Amino acid sequence: MARVKLNEEVLNYAVLGGTILGGGGGGPRESGMTAGKIAVEYGSPKLVDIADIADDQVILTASAVGAPAALDKYVTPRDYVRTVQIFEQNTGIKVGGIITNENGGNATVNGWIQAAVLDIPLIDAPCNGRAHPTGTMGSMSLQKLEGYVAAQAAVGGNPELGNYIESFFQGSIENTGKMVRQTAVIAGGLVAVARNPIQAGYIRKNGAVGGVTHAIETGRAFSKGLKRSAKDAILAATEFLQGSIVVEGKVDKLTLVTAGGFDVGTVEVNGYELTFWNEFMTLEKNGERLATFPDLMMTFDKVSGIPVTSAKIEQGQDVVVIKTDKANLKLGSGMRDQKLMAEIEPIIHKEVLKYIF
Repeated sequence: MARVKLNEEVLNYAVLGGTILGGGGGGPRESGMTAGKIAVEYGSPKLVDIADIADDQVILTASAVGAPAALDKYVTPRDYVRTVQIFEQNTGIKVGGIITNENGGNATVNGWIQAAVLDIPLIDAPCNGRAHPTGTMGSMSLQKLEGYVAAQAAVGGNPELGNYIESFFQGSIENTGKMVRQTAVIAGGLVAVARNPIQAGYIRKNGAVGGVTHAIETGRAFSKGLKRSAKDAILAATEFLQGSIVVEGKVDKLTLVTAGGFDVGTVEVNGYELTFWNEFMTLEKNGERLATFPDLMMTFDKVSGIPVTSAKIEQGQDVVVIKTDKANLKLGSGMRDQKLMAEIEPIIHKEVLKYIF
Protein backbone atom coordinates (compact mmCIF):
# COMPACT_ATOMS: atom_id res chain seq x y z
CA MET A 1 0.00 0.00 0.00
CA ALA A 2 1.09 3.59 -0.65
CA ARG A 3 1.29 5.12 2.82
CA VAL A 4 2.30 8.43 4.37
CA LYS A 5 3.39 8.22 8.01
CA LEU A 6 1.54 10.85 10.00
CA ASN A 7 4.04 12.43 12.39
CA GLU A 8 3.86 15.78 14.19
CA GLU A 9 5.46 17.71 11.31
CA VAL A 10 2.89 16.37 8.84
CA LEU A 11 0.16 17.02 11.41
CA ASN A 12 1.12 20.68 11.62
CA TYR A 13 0.96 21.03 7.83
CA ALA A 14 -2.37 19.17 7.69
CA VAL A 15 -3.98 21.35 10.35
CA LEU A 16 -2.74 24.65 8.90
CA GLY A 17 -3.67 23.66 5.35
CA GLY A 18 -6.92 22.19 6.56
CA THR A 19 -7.84 25.43 8.31
CA ILE A 20 -7.26 27.34 5.09
CA LEU A 21 -9.28 24.83 3.05
CA GLY A 22 -12.00 24.99 5.69
CA GLY A 23 -13.01 28.30 4.16
CA GLY A 24 -14.16 29.68 7.50
CA GLY A 25 -15.45 26.38 8.90
CA GLY A 26 -14.13 22.92 9.62
CA GLY A 27 -13.39 23.59 13.27
CA PRO A 28 -10.50 25.21 15.14
CA ARG A 29 -6.89 24.27 14.43
CA GLU A 30 -6.19 24.12 18.18
CA SER A 31 -8.47 21.11 18.68
CA GLY A 32 -7.16 19.60 15.45
CA MET A 33 -3.61 19.76 16.80
CA THR A 34 -4.71 18.25 20.11
CA ALA A 35 -6.53 15.35 18.45
CA GLY A 36 -3.77 14.79 15.92
CA LYS A 37 -1.06 14.69 18.60
CA ILE A 38 -3.03 12.07 20.51
CA ALA A 39 -3.27 9.99 17.34
CA VAL A 40 0.38 10.19 16.32
CA GLU A 41 1.59 9.57 19.89
CA TYR A 42 -0.77 6.61 20.32
CA GLY A 43 -0.10 4.67 17.18
CA SER A 44 1.47 6.68 14.31
CA PRO A 45 -1.41 6.14 11.85
CA LYS A 46 -0.63 5.99 8.15
CA LEU A 47 -2.49 7.80 5.38
CA VAL A 48 -3.44 5.24 2.72
CA ASP A 49 -4.20 5.84 -0.97
CA ILE A 50 -7.70 4.63 -1.83
CA ALA A 51 -6.25 2.93 -4.91
CA ASP A 52 -4.75 0.42 -2.47
CA ILE A 53 -8.10 -0.41 -0.84
CA ALA A 54 -10.30 -3.19 -2.26
CA ASP A 55 -13.51 -1.90 -3.86
CA ASP A 56 -15.72 -3.99 -1.55
CA GLN A 57 -14.22 -2.75 1.73
CA VAL A 58 -16.79 -0.84 3.81
CA ILE A 59 -15.55 2.65 4.65
CA LEU A 60 -16.95 4.89 7.38
CA THR A 61 -16.94 8.68 7.48
CA ALA A 62 -15.69 10.47 10.61
CA SER A 63 -16.90 13.97 11.34
CA ALA A 64 -17.77 16.50 14.01
CA VAL A 65 -21.18 18.14 13.76
CA GLY A 66 -22.24 21.35 15.44
CA ALA A 67 -21.66 25.05 15.87
CA PRO A 68 -17.97 25.89 16.35
CA ALA A 69 -18.78 29.00 18.38
CA ALA A 70 -21.13 27.22 20.83
CA LEU A 71 -19.98 27.95 24.39
CA ASP A 72 -20.75 24.52 25.92
CA LYS A 73 -19.31 22.34 23.14
CA TYR A 74 -17.45 19.33 24.54
CA VAL A 75 -16.03 16.30 22.71
CA THR A 76 -13.22 14.03 23.92
CA PRO A 77 -10.90 11.66 21.99
CA ARG A 78 -12.77 8.77 23.60
CA ASP A 79 -16.00 10.06 22.05
CA TYR A 80 -14.55 9.74 18.54
CA VAL A 81 -13.51 6.15 19.17
CA ARG A 82 -16.84 5.39 20.79
CA THR A 83 -18.73 6.40 17.63
CA VAL A 84 -17.07 3.63 15.61
CA GLN A 85 -17.72 1.11 18.38
CA ILE A 86 -21.40 2.09 18.55
CA PHE A 87 -21.67 1.83 14.78
CA GLU A 88 -20.17 -1.67 14.67
CA GLN A 89 -22.25 -2.83 17.65
CA ASN A 90 -25.50 -1.68 16.05
CA THR A 91 -24.85 -2.78 12.47
CA GLY A 92 -22.60 -5.79 12.78
CA ILE A 93 -20.44 -4.28 10.02
CA LYS A 94 -16.66 -4.53 10.36
CA VAL A 95 -15.18 -1.21 9.30
CA GLY A 96 -12.49 -1.58 6.62
CA GLY A 97 -11.30 2.02 6.66
CA ILE A 98 -12.18 5.55 7.70
CA ILE A 99 -12.25 8.91 5.90
CA THR A 100 -12.89 12.44 7.06
CA ASN A 101 -15.99 14.26 5.92
CA GLU A 102 -14.15 17.44 4.93
CA ASN A 103 -11.08 19.62 5.36
CA GLY A 104 -10.77 22.08 8.21
CA GLY A 105 -8.54 22.89 11.17
CA ASN A 106 -10.20 20.14 13.16
CA ALA A 107 -11.91 18.25 10.33
CA THR A 108 -8.79 17.27 8.39
CA VAL A 109 -7.74 15.06 11.30
CA ASN A 110 -11.18 13.47 11.74
CA GLY A 111 -10.53 9.73 11.80
CA TRP A 112 -6.89 9.94 12.91
CA ILE A 113 -7.62 8.92 16.52
CA GLN A 114 -10.03 6.18 15.45
CA ALA A 115 -7.49 4.81 12.97
CA ALA A 116 -4.71 4.81 15.58
CA VAL A 117 -6.71 3.31 18.45
CA LEU A 118 -8.73 0.78 16.46
CA ASP A 119 -5.98 -0.02 13.91
CA ILE A 120 -8.05 0.63 10.80
CA PRO A 121 -6.80 2.27 7.57
CA LEU A 122 -7.04 6.06 7.35
CA ILE A 123 -7.83 6.76 3.70
CA ASP A 124 -6.88 9.85 1.68
CA ALA A 125 -10.31 10.43 0.13
CA PRO A 126 -12.46 12.88 2.14
CA CYS A 127 -16.12 13.29 1.29
CA ASN A 128 -15.17 16.84 0.38
CA GLY A 129 -11.84 18.65 0.01
CA ARG A 130 -13.17 21.85 1.60
CA ALA A 131 -15.53 22.39 4.55
CA HIS A 132 -19.32 22.63 4.14
CA PRO A 133 -22.19 23.35 6.54
CA THR A 134 -24.54 20.36 6.26
CA GLY A 135 -23.96 16.64 6.61
CA THR A 136 -25.76 15.97 3.35
CA MET A 137 -23.27 18.15 1.46
CA GLY A 138 -20.58 15.80 2.72
CA SER A 139 -22.40 12.58 1.93
CA MET A 140 -21.01 12.05 -1.57
CA SER A 141 -24.52 11.99 -3.11
CA LEU A 142 -25.50 8.88 -1.14
CA GLN A 143 -28.95 10.42 -0.70
CA LYS A 144 -29.45 9.76 -4.41
CA LEU A 145 -28.42 6.10 -4.18
CA GLU A 146 -31.59 4.03 -4.48
CA GLY A 147 -32.22 1.83 -1.45
CA TYR A 148 -29.33 3.28 0.57
CA VAL A 149 -29.95 3.30 4.33
CA ALA A 150 -27.78 5.69 6.30
CA ALA A 151 -26.42 4.79 9.72
CA GLN A 152 -24.98 7.44 12.04
CA ALA A 153 -23.53 7.23 15.54
CA ALA A 154 -23.02 10.45 17.49
CA VAL A 155 -21.35 11.03 20.87
CA GLY A 156 -20.54 14.17 22.84
CA GLY A 157 -21.39 16.55 25.64
CA ASN A 158 -19.92 17.40 29.02
CA PRO A 159 -20.98 14.82 31.66
CA GLU A 160 -20.44 17.37 34.43
CA LEU A 161 -23.13 19.55 32.87
CA GLY A 162 -25.42 16.57 32.27
CA ASN A 163 -24.99 17.00 28.50
CA TYR A 164 -23.29 13.70 27.60
CA ILE A 165 -25.22 11.70 25.03
CA GLU A 166 -24.71 8.65 22.80
CA SER A 167 -27.01 8.08 19.84
CA PHE A 168 -27.44 5.82 16.83
CA PHE A 169 -29.80 6.49 13.92
CA GLN A 170 -30.74 4.63 10.77
CA GLY A 171 -32.84 5.99 7.93
CA SER A 172 -32.46 8.45 5.10
CA ILE A 173 -29.39 10.70 4.83
CA GLU A 174 -31.60 13.74 5.43
CA ASN A 175 -33.45 12.41 8.48
CA THR A 176 -30.45 10.90 10.22
CA GLY A 177 -28.50 14.08 9.54
CA LYS A 178 -31.24 16.16 11.17
CA MET A 179 -31.25 13.89 14.21
CA VAL A 180 -27.47 14.14 14.57
CA ARG A 181 -27.69 17.92 14.31
CA GLN A 182 -30.31 17.90 17.07
CA THR A 183 -28.07 15.63 19.14
CA ALA A 184 -25.33 18.25 18.81
CA VAL A 185 -27.67 20.91 20.17
CA ILE A 186 -28.60 18.70 23.14
CA ALA A 187 -24.91 17.95 23.78
CA GLY A 188 -24.09 21.64 24.11
CA GLY A 189 -23.15 22.41 20.52
CA LEU A 190 -20.92 19.63 19.17
CA VAL A 191 -20.78 15.85 18.71
CA ALA A 192 -18.33 13.35 17.23
CA VAL A 193 -19.94 11.33 14.44
CA ALA A 194 -19.30 8.09 12.53
CA ARG A 195 -21.63 7.71 9.57
CA ASN A 196 -22.61 6.56 6.11
CA PRO A 197 -20.99 3.15 5.49
CA ILE A 198 -20.21 2.66 1.81
CA GLN A 199 -17.86 0.59 -0.32
CA ALA A 200 -14.49 2.02 -1.30
CA GLY A 201 -15.36 1.69 -4.99
CA TYR A 202 -18.15 4.24 -4.56
CA ILE A 203 -15.85 6.67 -2.75
CA ARG A 204 -13.30 6.40 -5.53
CA LYS A 205 -15.87 7.93 -7.89
CA ASN A 206 -17.63 10.39 -5.56
CA GLY A 207 -15.14 11.48 -2.91
CA ALA A 208 -12.43 14.12 -2.94
CA VAL A 209 -9.57 11.72 -3.66
CA GLY A 210 -6.27 13.12 -2.41
CA GLY A 211 -8.00 15.77 -0.29
CA VAL A 212 -5.93 15.20 2.86
CA THR A 213 -2.69 15.35 0.86
CA HIS A 214 -3.96 18.63 -0.63
CA ALA A 215 -4.36 20.03 2.87
CA ILE A 216 -0.87 18.85 3.84
CA GLU A 217 0.70 20.46 0.77
CA THR A 218 -1.27 23.70 1.33
CA GLY A 219 0.02 23.81 4.89
CA ARG A 220 3.55 23.04 3.75
CA ALA A 221 3.48 26.00 1.33
CA PHE A 222 2.05 28.26 4.06
CA SER A 223 4.65 27.15 6.62
CA LYS A 224 7.51 27.71 4.20
CA GLY A 225 6.32 31.27 3.64
CA LEU A 226 5.81 31.83 7.38
CA LYS A 227 9.55 31.32 7.94
CA ARG A 228 9.98 34.63 6.11
CA SER A 229 6.95 36.64 7.22
CA ALA A 230 3.19 36.57 7.84
CA LYS A 231 2.63 38.27 4.49
CA ASP A 232 4.75 35.68 2.68
CA ALA A 233 2.83 32.84 4.36
CA ILE A 234 -0.53 34.15 3.17
CA LEU A 235 0.84 34.83 -0.30
CA ALA A 236 2.43 31.37 -0.54
CA ALA A 237 -0.81 29.59 0.38
CA THR A 238 -2.80 31.80 -1.98
CA GLU A 239 -0.45 31.12 -4.87
CA PHE A 240 -0.44 27.38 -4.15
CA LEU A 241 -4.24 27.41 -4.39
CA GLN A 242 -4.09 29.52 -7.56
CA GLY A 243 -6.14 32.19 -5.86
CA SER A 244 -5.83 35.91 -5.14
CA ILE A 245 -5.75 38.32 -2.22
CA VAL A 246 -8.95 40.36 -2.34
CA VAL A 247 -8.70 42.90 0.47
CA GLU A 248 -6.69 43.77 3.58
CA GLY A 249 -7.94 45.82 6.52
CA LYS A 250 -9.80 45.89 9.81
CA VAL A 251 -13.10 44.12 10.41
CA ASP A 252 -15.50 47.07 10.34
CA LYS A 253 -18.62 45.08 11.15
CA LEU A 254 -19.26 41.58 12.44
CA THR A 255 -22.50 39.74 13.11
CA LEU A 256 -22.69 36.16 14.41
CA VAL A 257 -25.69 34.19 15.60
CA THR A 258 -25.45 30.58 16.78
CA ALA A 259 -28.75 28.80 16.22
CA GLY A 260 -29.82 25.26 15.41
CA GLY A 261 -26.27 23.99 15.60
CA PHE A 262 -24.88 26.50 13.07
CA ASP A 263 -23.00 29.80 13.10
CA VAL A 264 -24.51 32.38 10.73
CA GLY A 265 -23.40 35.94 10.11
CA THR A 266 -21.49 38.55 8.11
CA VAL A 267 -18.02 40.10 8.10
CA GLU A 268 -17.32 43.49 6.50
CA VAL A 269 -13.80 44.68 5.60
CA ASN A 270 -13.16 47.95 3.72
CA GLY A 271 -16.45 47.80 1.82
CA TYR A 272 -16.24 44.06 1.11
CA GLU A 273 -18.87 41.77 2.64
CA LEU A 274 -18.49 38.10 3.49
CA THR A 275 -21.50 36.06 4.56
CA PHE A 276 -21.05 32.77 6.38
CA TRP A 277 -23.04 29.70 7.35
CA ASN A 278 -20.21 28.13 9.36
CA GLU A 279 -18.20 28.46 6.10
CA PHE A 280 -17.91 31.66 4.07
CA MET A 281 -20.69 31.55 1.48
CA THR A 282 -20.43 34.77 -0.53
CA LEU A 283 -17.99 37.62 -1.12
CA GLU A 284 -19.29 40.91 -2.53
CA LYS A 285 -18.38 44.55 -2.99
CA ASN A 286 -21.06 47.11 -3.74
CA GLY A 287 -23.46 44.32 -4.69
CA GLU A 288 -21.03 42.72 -7.15
CA ARG A 289 -20.52 39.01 -6.48
CA LEU A 290 -16.83 38.07 -6.38
CA ALA A 291 -17.05 34.51 -5.05
CA THR A 292 -19.78 32.03 -4.18
CA PHE A 293 -19.54 28.75 -2.25
CA PRO A 294 -18.14 26.21 -3.06
CA ASP A 295 -15.48 28.71 -4.19
CA LEU A 296 -13.04 29.08 -1.31
CA MET A 297 -13.00 32.32 0.66
CA MET A 298 -10.74 32.60 3.71
CA THR A 299 -9.61 35.15 6.27
CA PHE A 300 -6.15 35.43 7.83
CA ASP A 301 -4.88 37.49 10.73
CA LYS A 302 -2.68 40.09 9.05
CA VAL A 303 -0.22 40.36 11.96
CA SER A 304 0.44 36.66 12.60
CA GLY A 305 -0.56 35.32 9.18
CA ILE A 306 -2.56 32.53 10.82
CA PRO A 307 -5.86 31.55 9.13
CA VAL A 308 -8.92 32.62 11.14
CA THR A 309 -12.28 30.81 11.04
CA SER A 310 -15.65 32.57 11.02
CA ALA A 311 -16.20 31.51 14.65
CA LYS A 312 -12.94 33.14 15.80
CA ILE A 313 -12.83 36.36 13.79
CA GLU A 314 -13.20 39.53 15.88
CA GLN A 315 -14.48 43.06 15.41
CA GLY A 316 -11.57 45.40 14.66
CA GLN A 317 -9.19 42.56 13.80
CA ASP A 318 -6.70 43.32 11.03
CA VAL A 319 -7.30 40.65 8.39
CA VAL A 320 -6.45 39.55 4.86
CA VAL A 321 -9.20 38.01 2.71
CA ILE A 322 -8.35 35.60 -0.11
CA LYS A 323 -10.39 33.63 -2.61
CA THR A 324 -9.90 30.89 -5.15
CA ASP A 325 -12.22 29.27 -7.66
CA LYS A 326 -13.85 25.93 -6.89
CA ALA A 327 -12.01 24.49 -9.90
CA ASN A 328 -8.79 24.72 -7.86
CA LEU A 329 -10.16 22.53 -5.06
CA LYS A 330 -10.71 18.80 -4.66
CA LEU A 331 -14.48 18.50 -4.31
CA GLY A 332 -16.79 15.59 -3.67
CA SER A 333 -19.97 15.00 -5.66
CA GLY A 334 -22.07 16.73 -3.00
CA MET A 335 -20.71 20.05 -4.21
CA ARG A 336 -22.33 19.52 -7.61
CA ASP A 337 -25.84 19.00 -6.25
CA GLN A 338 -28.19 21.88 -7.11
CA LYS A 339 -30.75 20.87 -4.46
CA LEU A 340 -28.14 21.03 -1.71
CA MET A 341 -26.78 24.37 -2.88
CA ALA A 342 -30.33 25.77 -2.85
CA GLU A 343 -30.39 25.27 0.93
CA ILE A 344 -27.88 28.10 1.31
CA GLU A 345 -30.12 30.87 -0.04
CA PRO A 346 -32.73 31.12 2.77
CA ILE A 347 -29.99 30.95 5.42
CA ILE A 348 -27.84 33.84 4.18
CA HIS A 349 -30.62 35.63 2.25
CA LYS A 350 -28.53 35.81 -0.93
CA GLU A 351 -28.86 34.24 -4.37
CA VAL A 352 -26.30 31.51 -4.97
CA LEU A 353 -27.62 29.06 -7.58
CA LYS A 354 -27.29 31.45 -10.51
CA TYR A 355 -23.62 31.99 -9.62
CA ILE A 356 -22.81 28.27 -9.31
CA PHE A 357 -24.64 26.50 -12.12
